[in-house]
Amino acid sequence: MKTVAVVDRETLESLMLLTQQGDAAAFARLYDHIAPTVLGLSLQILHDQAQAEEVTQEVFIEVWQHAADFAPAKGSAKAWILRRARLRAIDRVRSAIATLKRDDREAFLVASIKKESVEDEALRNVQRHAVRTALEIMGEPHKTAILLAYFGDMTHAELAEATGVPLGTAKTRVRDGLRKLEKILKEQRDALAEGGAR
Repeated sequence: MKTVAVVDRETLESLMLLTQQGDAAAFARLYDHIAPTVLGLSLQILHDQAQAEEVTQEVFIEVWQHAADFAPAKGSAKAWILRRARLRAIDRVRSAIATLKRDDREAFLVASIKKESVEDEALRNVQRHAVRTALEIMGEPHKTAILLAYFGDMTHAELAEATGVPLGTAKTRVRDGLRKLEKILKEQRDALAEGGAR
């Protein structure tokens, strides 16, 4: 006797194959079967119901338009659809981070200290610039890991899900990214001190 999971997989595969042939009724059934899972994954990454619903709609438009790209030999229909959902949701997160003002993006890394003087404000501006430069020098994948973990307020598990890597890899990227950030900032301070001593 087949398990529910096997029946579900066979159902999704057959519905996907019918969708490839332009069967709208099969596509509607495919949507009914997997849309809640797509929405759940999108919501887990985005933490925003409206955006998760938009991503779910976009994914199914993409599934309908690109159904011919699905190849059963390369994996299950569920995996193929969820991969598209994960990529779209991650793109949303990256886009949201990119559209934020640079100062806002860096402010989360630089402690927000109560404004006490013009000198303190100038120092914070220098620190923000240093962090911005350090993030650019650091590059990927550490830059994204730090931005998602700290600015995106994601747990390591959410970061792993959002970037499609194992939990251990996500933790390592954040840890190594913070070490790199600290090293780059120290090198910048040392270079500044050395330049000032001349």
